[in-house]
Amino acid sequence: MLPIGLAAAPSEILTPKPRDAVLLTLSGPQIQPLLNPGDVLEAVREAFVLHSQRKGRIFPVVRERLDTGGIFGIKSGDVQSQALLGFKAAGFWHSNRAIGGEPHQATIMLFDPASGRPICIVDGNAITTARTGAAGRLGLELLARPESTHICVFGTGVQARVQLDLALDLLPQTSTVRYITSKGRPDPAFEAAFASRCSLTHETDPDEAVSESDIVITATPGNGPLFSADAVKSGTHINAVGTDTKGKRELPEGILPRARLFVDDREQSRQIGEGQWLKEAGHEVEIGSILTGDAVLSRQPDDITIFDMTGLALQDLTVGRMLYRRAIEGGYGTQIAWPW
Repeated sequence: MLPIGLAAAPSEILTPKPRDAVLLTLSGPQIQPLLNPGDVLEAVREAFVLHSQRKGRIFPVVRERLDTGGIFGIKSGDVQSQALLGFKAAGFWHSNRAIGGEPHQATIMLFDPASGRPICIVDGNAITTARTGAAGRLGLELLARPESTHICVFGTGVQARVQLDLALDLLPQTSTVRYITSKGRPDPAFEAAFASRCSLTHETDPDEAVSESDIVITATPGNGPLFSADAVKSGTHINAVGTDTKGKRELPEGILPRARLFVDDREQSRQIGEGQWLKEAGHEVEIGSILTGDAVLSRQPDDITIFDMTGLALQDLTVGRMLYRRAIEGGYGTQIAWPW
């Protein structure tokens, strides 16, 4: 008998008897062989389309600062027509670096919507990295000028690396990448990772780096504006990755009114994304509506475009489901008896 949740529609679900129920767990090392970038991209594209068509629901986001110094959040949602239900509990614990750990921590759970029983627990760190990277690639594919050759990256962490990696795949003609670090010092490991793919230069003047770039990628903890609005030239596209909590920001005052703002979700952008700093909201365009054709994108050469990426629960769920199916088919993961 197949485990529940493998089917695409409620009528196809084969629910084990309570005494036969199992819970599949997938650790980080167990999911790495299953994270095919092309499949992740398609799952993320599906998530944006489902959201735009309102076939997928996202529930109110929990995002709270803790006394420990960490930030804890929950993103959840469902796709009723596909029997897809679940959440991601995630956050950021800066102090983890002191013990050699990853600051970003995430766990994804999928449930059987017919009974409420959990069917899969997945380490969400790699999923978050991959699905955010895929969203960034879609943003570049849809919004950046195809002839772009100069990229500026703020940050050299995990997300900065995956964003740049996918940008270089999409735009192989890239000739120059300028990068800025929070401490103002070069990052030899970051440079070594991309040395064979582009001309990489560490910059200490953020405004100069931005002014010379066609694409700007901000992948930082969102502690404040990274450059001045005047540094952004006409025609620039910005992938804003790091702002995901109330009070955070990466973009400067004055840039949003000059730009065309694209978001994964309007409400999330206004609540926890760069949109919270927009005085007059209402003109944001959801990226999913471009993918469905409900919104027509007519990018002019001088347009400044911004993709504010707050991250949708549906991205985590569609990627999580893809991994669950692959794990069942290939015998990956660990099954635990979970009778009820």
